[in-house]
Amino acid sequence: MSHHASTTSTSTQDAFADPNDLRTAFTLAMSSMYKSEVPLYGDLVRIVSDVNQKTLTSSLEPNVLSMRYGDALGPSSRVDIERHGAIRLGTAQELHTIRRIFAVIGLYPVGYYDLTPAGLPMHATCFRPKTRESLRKNPFRVFTSVLRPELIKDAAAKTLALELLSKRNIFTPEVMSLLEKADSQGGRLTVPQGERFIAAAMNTFKWHGTAASSYQDYMTLKAEHPILADIACFRSAHINHLTPRTLDIISAQDTMKLEGLKVKERIEGPPARKCPILLRQTSFLAIEESIKFVTTETASRMVHGSHRARFGEIEERGAAVTPKGRKLYDALLKEAMAAARMSPQVSAEVLDDSVARAFEKYPDTWDEMRRQGLVYFSYRGLKTSKMAKTTYTMEELVEEGVVEAIPLTYEDFLPLSAAGIFQSNLGNKAAQALDAEGDVDGMQAALGVELSDSDDLYRCIRDTSIEECAAQLGITISG
Repeated sequence: MSHHASTTSTSTQDAFADPNDLRTAFTLAMSSMYKSEVPLYGDLVRIVSDVNQKTLTSSLEPNVLSMRYGDALGPSSRVDIERHGAIRLGTAQELHTIRRIFAVIGLYPVGYYDLTPAGLPMHATCFRPKTRESLRKNPFRVFTSVLRPELIKDAAAKTLALELLSKRNIFTPEVMSLLEKADSQGGRLTVPQGERFIAAAMNTFKWHGTAASSYQDYMTLKAEHPILADIACFRSAHINHLTPRTLDIISAQDTMKLEGLKVKERIEGPPARKCPILLRQTSFLAIEESIKFVTTETASRMVHGSHRARFGEIEERGAAVTPKGRKLYDALLKEAMAAARMSPQVSAEVLDDSVARAFEKYPDTWDEMRRQGLVYFSYRGLKTSKMAKTTYTMEELVEEGVVEAIPLTYEDFLPLSAAGIFQSNLGNKAAQALDAEGDVDGMQAALGVELSDSDDLYRCIRDTSIEECAAQLGITISG
């Protein structure tokens, strides 16, 4: 009997934590840390929460809401907890370890983002959950960019950045030992280990008020590119923003302005639509933060300076588009940019107007986008009685009201929007595109795993839902 009792008590200790629960604990810990570091972020979360509440209560029809906001408004709303963060790393080794940390909380590298068109000597991936179930539980994602030192033009700045990065270690011994433990347990941690892991991992992302370089080195790197200084001169991969999801970005942007936040002049991404697609983003501008620098003469003397990189961003997520839908989006965006450049004065208003005009050619009803194969949907059977035929097309089933089509939420990023927000927060407006190709192989070699393709993931969720409908209705779905 006593033997049985002791096994029960140890088994709770030994039970593996669900990676989804660990991810939620991680999201909350990060949010709470960032709130204390950047108080304006707390204001942002409050504004977004109020706007979301008003949006939900002003719309009376739940099915209209679920059509507009996709699968985000399931039985348990994922919107309240939804966040994305962004970090910048310096080396392949840092990326490799970050990949191991994120795997423990169910985040995996999806997609490749080449940031050279925006003049950034970097590339990025998005760490995020991959399955429908884990996305429903908590779709937290981290846009993770890594320096590509081979693209730094100035040889002295490149040498200095690499030297500073070779000396830093952004991972505590506790994190490393728990990663070893996870490796020996098939990638899992027990509940107590998971709690220790999250607390230890926060050190990797926290802000340090004392730089890891001299003021002189900081200024040298900043002159070459502000992003170099942001990466190489600090002791951690500090979060440079955390982003809550809003259901109405225009209303949230207006409220931010009303409350006196210094807001980006335009919302990045597609124009406002009845049926939102992809991602719209805006942010309050980066705050000036005081930094202490150790002087080269004597380590006891500090020089005071300041640094601007961390900001608060909000996003409005629409539906995930198919390759065909993305091709149309890119073509219309290109057309809008070209038209805006013809204008004598390219302002935010001119650009917005140009984009709105170009996008009149993008269908703006869910039915039309589904028929043209522009957006990914998941399907849910609504009927339980026997069907008249054995084979149907999905179009017939949707039109007859037997199956409901729900747009899949876009879980990824738009490199141009991310870069636009980077630029506005680095005060680096006229960045020239770098003449360089992307380096997917280099990114995968550093990660130690292959990148997942986001289209494969959306297709998989869609196809699984079609199979479930067929099984539920006892029919074959063709085409």
